[in-house]
Amino acid sequence: MSIYDVLKEKGIVLPPAPPKGGLYTQAMEFGDKLVYISGCGSNLEDDIVAGKLGKEVSIEVGQRCARNAMLNVLSVVDANVGLENVKKCVKILVFVSSDPDFYDQPKVANGASQLLVDIFGEAPSRSAVGMVSMPGNQPVEIEAIFELK
Repeated sequence: MSIYDVLKEKGIVLPPAPPKGGLYTQAMEFGDKLVYISGCGSNLEDDIVAGKLGKEVSIEVGQRCARNAMLNVLSVVDANVGLENVKKCVKILVFVSSDPDFYDQPKVANGASQLLVDIFGEAPSRSAVGMVSMPGNQPVEIEAIFELK
């Protein structure tokens, strides 16, 4: 079954790839069959959230934001190398805009990890870190490394 069949079967629709937010490369192939995807925020055209976890944003909404950020990452992958050329997601780094007393960044990141499990059948290695602020006041941003076939 192709990756596109898996997405269709699971009802997962990729948004259009987000535009670049500065002077950088969205996808950079390196090493032997690896591609690094620059950070993608959590806003989708029809789902925009602003604020910090532990303040204006709940863990459940944060998990949805992490899932949305991962959808944006996958859209960049698809636009640059094609999802059909991906073997698996190797690593994600999840940045969570957090109130100073919020300590559940890993719970928020689970929204992204679960999407990858649903698509590829396994979770990647992962880091989840709190940030004092994020571009556009978005709650979540994710960067990733994928292994190509």
